[in-house]
Amino acid sequence: MARMKFLCDAERCIECNGCVTACKNEHEVPWGVNRRRVVTLNDGVPGEKSISVACMHCSDAPCMAVCPVDCFYRTEEGVVLHDKDLCIGCGYCFYACPFGAPQFPQSGAFGLRGKMDKCTFCAGGPEKDNTEEELRKYGRNRLAEGKLPACAEMCSTKALLGGDADVLADIFRERVLKRGKGAEVWGWATAYGKPEQKPQQPAPAAGGQS
Repeated sequence: MARMKFLCDAERCIECNGCVTACKNEHEVPWGVNRRRVVTLNDGVPGEKSISVACMHCSDAPCMAVCPVDCFYRTEEGVVLHDKDLCIGCGYCFYACPFGAPQFPQSGAFGLRGKMDKCTFCAGGPEKDNTEEELRKYGRNRLAEGKLPACAEMCSTKALLGGDADVLADIFRERVLKRGKGAEVWGWATAYGKPEQKPQQPAPAAGGQS
């Protein structure tokens, strides 16, 4: 069984926000809620990069661990979904998620968040596939139609990829090799930058004080 994942190639993303628009249009996402967004790193400085971020459908999802009503569940394909009928809008998932994927309409009185909404990998929800109720609550179920997420299909530069994790890894590995890079694209230094080198202190002069 395939494990569905997203992968965004920062070398190809041009910050066009086409993925964001495709998602909102496909699922009629309510105003104020963004299931996907584009984030720019090191904005305005040489070497800035942009990546498209949404729910990463983690194998060990922290949102599932903190939900007090267990509204989250994982499909056989590894997609993390939630049941809006069980959601109480506590917001624990929002604070636990490192990607800021859970979204709340935040309409009404102070402290009332409403039902949580997030990226579904275009896989709908717990209702029967492609029903009016599923469409109204979770958007279109493209996976049930044999299609990939709309955001990935609409990416003009193919920076955003969605599908089987093994296939995505092969595609990205081939891209990296063609760019003339190797093992340096992985690891701590690549993700967080190389540590700053402290200036070396001059060695003391031989024979004591000068």
